[in-house]
Order: sequence, then C-alpha cells, then structure tokens
Amino acid sequence: MLTMKKMVFLWVLFLFAVSLVLAVQGDNTQGTDGNADSQGEGGTGDDTGNDANAQDNASNSGQQVRDEQQTQNAGEETQLQQMLKVELKEGIQTKQNELSQELQTMKGAEQKVYQNQNEVRLAVHTLLEMESLTGGIGQQVKEVAVHFNNSVQATIKAEEKIQTRSAFSRFFAGGDEESSKELEQQVTQNQEKLRELEQLKEQCQCDEEVKTMMQEQIQNMEKEQIRLQDLAEKEKKSKGLLGWLWK
Repeated sequence: MLTMKKMVFLWVLFLFAVSLVLAVQGDNTQGTDGNADSQGEGGTGDDTGNDANAQDNASNSGQQVRDEQQTQNAGEETQLQQMLKVELKEGIQTKQNELSQELQTMKGAEQKVYQNQNEVRLAVHTLLEMESLTGGIGQQVKEVAVHFNNSVQATIKAEEKIQTRSAFSRFFAGGDEESSKELEQQVTQNQEKLRELEQLKEQCQCDEEVKTMMQEQIQNMEKEQIRLQDLAEKEKKSKGLLGWLWK
C-alpha cells in the first residue's frame, strides 16, 4: 500500500516537474519572439530614417544643380549681351566712317543735304542693329527704324529740290511749296513715331546702357525734325515777286 502511494506521489512529482519545464520553455520562446519583434521594429525605423535622409539629400542635390545651371545661364547671357554691345558700337563707328566717305564724293547742294540728314541715317542704322539688345520690343523698334529709313529718303528728295531751286524761280515764284508740304507731312509722321519709340524705350527690359543709346538716337532724330520743320516754314514764306498770284 505504501508502495502504491509512493508511486502516485512520484508520478505527481514527475508531472509537476514536466509542467514546470514546459512553462519555463514557453517563457523563453516568448522572450525571444519579443526581442525579435523589437529588433524588427527598430530596424524598420532605421530604414525609414535612412530613406528620408536619402530623399532630402537627393532633393538638395537637385536644387543645387538647378541653382548652378541658372547662375551659369545668367553668366552666359551677360557675356552675350556684352559681346552684342561691342559689336553694335563697332558697327556704328563703321557706318559713320562710310557716311563720311560718301560725303567726300559729293559736292554742292547734294553734299549739304546729305550732311544734314546723316544723323538720322546713322540713327536708323543703330536702331536696326539694336534689335537683338532690346528684348521683346526688338521687332517694334525695327519697324520704327524702317519707317524712318523710308522717311529719310523722302525728306532728302524734298530738301534736294529746295536746295537746287534756281534763283530765277525763287525770285519770281518764291519757294517750292510742294516740297515744303512734303517735309511738313514727313515731320508730322516722324514725330508720332518718335513718341512711339520713347514709349518703347520705357518698356524695354534692357540695361541702362542700351536705354541710353536708344535715347541718343531719339534726340538726334528729334533735332533733325526741328531742322526740317524750320526749313519747310522758311520755304513757304518765300513768296517771290509773283508768288502772291497763286500762293
């Protein structure tokens, strides 16, 4: 009987020991899994942080490249503008020399007429060559210059008629009224174009040196319009001996 009790006791003790061992193993497994999960979560956090840093670095690098490209483009644009201005000044000087040489081949009234009008001819040349320096208004400036180029041909022709009018005709018939009217008409149109050119100059997205050059051409052409207007008025006042009969 005692033996049976001992056996039962030993069997219960064995079962208890087995349960205890199993319980300890279960705790160790959970601890290992927890550490693994913790490590996994920590690893994910590190990866996310690294990805964000990589994106920031890429964004900063891209912005730096864009900034450098903009700076390079601005520098190249400035160099181009400077080169164009140098070419323009050289072209103006060359044209001035050509006009001076042209005068040397003329004589008398013709030489006087062209000498008076060469300022406008030079201004026209300058404005035409400035197209690439005046940005968005370049085409409009060119159109004004083309108008003056046509006008100067008409005013040269009219002035030549006045300057070459014979003394006999002037004494009896007075001045050339037709030519004086032509001059007045051209002056009126030119003054309107000069106002347009002045407005274009104010709108020009160009540097001050270019604006100054434009202003110089405007002033030269304005001065010539005043001279032509005075010439026309003087010619109209010349009545001659018999001019009162039809004037």
